Amino acid sequence: MIRASLAALALSCSITAVVAAAPQDKDPYLWLEDIEGAKALDWVKKENAATDKLITSRPGFEADRKRAREILDDDRQIAEPGEVMGDTITNFWRDANNPRGIWRQSPLDAYLAGKPVWTTLIDVDALGKAEKQSWVWHGADCLAPDYTRCLVSVSPGGTDADVVREWDRTTKSFVDGGFALPQAKSSVTWEDADTLLVATDYGEGSMTASGYPRVVKRWKRGTPLASAVTVAEGEHEDVGMNVFALVDGGKRWPMISRGKTFYTTDYLIRGVSGDSYHSTIIPDTASVRDVLGGQAIVFLNKDFGEGFPAGSLISLSLDDMSADRQVPIIPVMAPTKAQAIEDVSATDNILWVKALDDVEGKLFALRQDQPNGRWSQKEVPLTPNATVNIAGTIGKRDTIFASAETMLMPPTLYAVSETAAPQAVQSLPATFDAKDMSVEKRFATSTDGTKIPYFIARKKGTTGPVPALVHAYGGFRSAQTPGYLTGQPYRAGPLGLFWVEDGNAYVLANIRGGGEYGPAWHDAALREKRQNSFDDLHAVAEDLVKTGVSAKGKIAISGRSNGGVLVGAAMTQRADLYGAVISGSPIKDMWRYDKMLAGASWVAEYGDPDVPEDWAFLSKYSPYHNIRKGVKYPPIFLYLSTKDDRVHPGHARKFAARLMENGNRVYYHEYLEGGHSVGADHAEDAVRAAMLHGFLTRELVEKK
Repeated sequence: MIRASLAALALSCSITAVVAAAPQDKDPYLWLEDIEGAKALDWVKKENAATDKLITSRPGFEADRKRAREILDDDRQIAEPGEVMGDTITNFWRDANNPRGIWRQSPLDAYLAGKPVWTTLIDVDALGKAEKQSWVWHGADCLAPDYTRCLVSVSPGGTDADVVREWDRTTKSFVDGGFALPQAKSSVTWEDADTLLVATDYGEGSMTASGYPRVVKRWKRGTPLASAVTVAEGEHEDVGMNVFALVDGGKRWPMISRGKTFYTTDYLIRGVSGDSYHSTIIPDTASVRDVLGGQAIVFLNKDFGEGFPAGSLISLSLDDMSADRQVPIIPVMAPTKAQAIEDVSATDNILWVKALDDVEGKLFALRQDQPNGRWSQKEVPLTPNATVNIAGTIGKRDTIFASAETMLMPPTLYAVSETAAPQAVQSLPATFDAKDMSVEKRFATSTDGTKIPYFIARKKGTTGPVPALVHAYGGFRSAQTPGYLTGQPYRAGPLGLFWVEDGNAYVLANIRGGGEYGPAWHDAALREKRQNSFDDLHAVAEDLVKTGVSAKGKIAISGRSNGGVLVGAAMTQRADLYGAVISGSPIKDMWRYDKMLAGASWVAEYGDPDVPEDWAFLSKYSPYHNIRKGVKYPPIFLYLSTKDDRVHPGHARKFAARLMENGNRVYYHEYLEGGHSVGADHAEDAVRAAMLHGFLTRELVEKK
């Protein structure tokens, strides 16, 4: 994923050497990959204690923690819509009294009027206490049209692997003798009221190299899982098999997806006989988004013949695909060069599309009402210059829930129809006084001339240079959009707010690798081209220096997960430019990443280190392998979870150990629960926000 340009390489002596492929058995810190090993956990506890000693006793820490917790637990938060079940709507709610949350329901009309009447369905805290498990909610799938029976998923400690059990919404209890799956990374959907499609761990040989299910079976009610009949199988080297269902009015369309790589998927549809599943015309690079009027709505990540460009939507007849007939390909929507289609949801008669336009949200309503089955579209205004998200649908009313927010404007949830003005359902009260703050969108110029958008929040009248915090991601087609400062950056609670209130600058950078401008924006940083994303981050930081916003050595960079690769590469390439680094649940070792937990599923994004040609570019930026003796790197705060079963905690552990071996300053905090998202509840999130604020203050403000 990296093509390191000569200009980029010249920026720092820290990356002038070419890294040889060191054999894995010569890694001196392999023992830190033993997740629950006594020696490794002793090391974790020691480093946690050292960080706690430096940060938690600082003046202001407890005030930050308390305020962060109050913001996160504020019961004035928006009750986000879950699923509309006839005249009822669900919501999952967490606050101070319900740290693990409650799943609840209200009459739909009361919710729309802003006066919901909630009835608790499942109290996750009470369930965990009764069953002596640290349950974390993973959701519920209730079978239409009566929504009586639900498949409820909960995870011990927040891992990706969860337990699935059948639950009755009328009795508010788990079904005695109902469907139940033990803990595993499973994918489950209703085929009908008495039949499930189940992809799970069936024992030896049933999982892929990435640790996801390889086999899909049909499981009949009242029979043991062991008797379920296989309906589809993938290969060991696949990412995994998933099952889902498209619901179109009263018709349910169960489907199977075989993820061959992270970016190629074969879609299987149930044939007219109802017993077997067969392949479809859907391109393996495309993704199924929804269904409307018997048409599967498909997003194209690559060009699909003449007239169907990458980044556009097409529709395909489900009846024709099910009967294995010739399928007409109908164009639905093609975005402009500045736009990217990001989200799609269907109501009974309208296809709703949320698009980005220079990273600002727009809503469109589409109908299949033109000659030859073509689609018309019109923009539905909401809030200008804002981040917009589709939050749910009310099918029969052709209405969606959509939220709008900016860095300084708290989220408002609207009920949106095609013809009437948007109706505000609930607004989050302002959590802070924004009258003396400003936000602007700017563009930096990357090494190859590409314009990179970024958003900057700071106090009005700030002349600078001031310390700056830049958050970015740059991978997996995931766009980063500016949200209210109490939630920026992701998984760090109100850190962005604290930072701006201090008089500093908070920046969200829209670097390549994400989906801000559609598939091409992602492709530009894929595999051997990964250096583009690092160059983009450097360009944003350099632009902050050039425009007087900040200064070299006073810029912190922040990234989670794939963002851990980003900030790890950035700090080793430009140790002169950055003054501090925040890295959450990070990937760091590009030599072994595909051997650790779910890492094999990311080879399509990064490349295969076992292929010499791929390791040639991976080795040039692999953060773990580019730490140089004698180079002083910016201090880094690494936060993660022992229970992360997606990104192996060994990445952060080994990176920290190698930095410390060479005399660099490392702050390390590994939470015991929380999974990949780290925060099992608001208490942990609040501690993290306070710790990161203390870290940035100590390293960028107090140190001269």
